[in-house]
Amino acid sequence: MTDAQMGLVVATPAIIVMAVMLHRMGVLQKGGVAAAVLMSLAIAVLLYVEQ
Repeated sequence: MTDAQMGLVVATPAIIVMAVMLHRMGVLQKGGVAAAVLMSLAIAVLLYVEQ
């Protein structure tokens, strides 16, 4: 596993956790959380496969 792939494995869950925490604090609506989670997963998968 390259350094870039390891970064993706660490950063993607961090983004998802942050989106959920922001939703719990009332900053993000459900649609924003869903968009953040789906886009971060899509980007991570795409970049992981390309590495």
